[in-house]
Amino acid sequence: MSYAESLGKKIVTSLTGIKGPLIFVKGASGVAFDEVVEIELYNGEKRRGRVLEVFRDLAVVQVFEGTTGISLTGTKVRFLGKTFELPVSESMLGRIFNALGEPVDGGPPVVGEEWRDVNGEPLNPAVRAYPNDFIQTGISAIDGMNTLVRGQKLPIFSGSGLPHNMLAAQIAKQATVRGEAEGFAVVFAAIGIKFEEAVFFKKFFEKTGALSRTAMFFTLANDPPMLRLLTPRTALTLAEYLAYERDMHVLAILTDMSNYAEALREISAAREEVPGRQGYPGYMYSDLATIYERAGRVRNKKGSITQMPILTMPNDDITHPIPDLTGYITEGQIVLDRRLYNMGIYPPINVLMSLSRLMKEGIGPGKTREDHANVSDQLYAAYSKAQEVRGLAMIIGEESLTSRDKRYLRFAEAFETRFLNQGVNENRSIEKTLDIAWEVLSLLPEEELTSIKPEYITKYYKKKGA
Repeated sequence: MSYAESLGKKIVTSLTGIKGPLIFVKGASGVAFDEVVEIELYNGEKRRGRVLEVFRDLAVVQVFEGTTGISLTGTKVRFLGKTFELPVSESMLGRIFNALGEPVDGGPPVVGEEWRDVNGEPLNPAVRAYPNDFIQTGISAIDGMNTLVRGQKLPIFSGSGLPHNMLAAQIAKQATVRGEAEGFAVVFAAIGIKFEEAVFFKKFFEKTGALSRTAMFFTLANDPPMLRLLTPRTALTLAEYLAYERDMHVLAILTDMSNYAEALREISAAREEVPGRQGYPGYMYSDLATIYERAGRVRNKKGSITQMPILTMPNDDITHPIPDLTGYITEGQIVLDRRLYNMGIYPPINVLMSLSRLMKEGIGPGKTREDHANVSDQLYAAYSKAQEVRGLAMIIGEESLTSRDKRYLRFAEAFETRFLNQGVNENRSIEKTLDIAWEVLSLLPEEELTSIKPEYITKYYKKKGA
């Protein structure tokens, strides 16, 4: 007698249909939504799946490994009476896994300290603690003007061909919580990426030594859509264990959430659901929320989960449903800009379109530096003014500008090449970032620094000739 039979679970052999990643099983009475199933093919090969929908005795099952090779005859489906669980352990740091949590780095199997449902357990809003601690990424455009706070959800909006993979790897390597004794870990989920991208991430983390504190979960572009949906869930299951059971500060980087949304649309189409905007299912908002809301801090717990989802905007359209819905759920966004990228600026972060809604809570005396908020406000104001001057110069010519406007042009150039631009291996402290900010602000007359307190100007401003 099999394990499934010993539990009183029925073994069903009546497959009535196969469509895309789905199989339709008849005679599946007493089956629950999200229940894990084991599928045995006629040749003895075994695959796994989960129940997606139940109607009377008909169950719709998503197959994790895809339906290629599955036949309507000779296939057995066993319903296991539980949801999909992942063995989790602190020893998973430094390892590489697939979407099912199976090691793919040639190392030994994971001996789990406990098993956890990959869907997670919803946090009671009453026990959530407000994010207010600074995380240093070592990247000036983020630390100085769009500060990441522990427990925050701060996505990166990119476009095809922009260096979001390099930026994600650099953040994973450099991110740290200053002045904290608790451990810091990175959980990195790569969803539906190309093989060469997987090789890049693996080599980057191994070469820089960041792999020792990182657990990586991969699915490739040719993997079945169900595995793409599972990848962020298995990654965040480990993140929750490390944060709330092992008191670690965890940075969860999820790339590329656009591939996740495409997998969601593919399965929705196979189910013949009524499509929403641009063919995506109408429940995509709530589905994305089940991923993004698995972040934050909990009262009386030392650990935390900070999320940086990365998504590519089709045709660089920030109003596309994926970035649009993501923006409603998360607390800001970092936007990569193609114009800056074509200028050779790395990282090409458009600070005027970027925002960190929790920045004010994580900066200031005792966290970063006393002048941080004022400097950030002044950089925004000055760079915005410089963009207006650039537009004017294109109409009337730079020679016709006033000396004040020409200073703003010099400021904009210095801001992009000195402040925004930095090396892939350049890890700047927040003090270094703010010092560079004062260098570029010193290109402006002192009377233009209207967003900065006089005592900070006296302390940090470096007077220069016109």
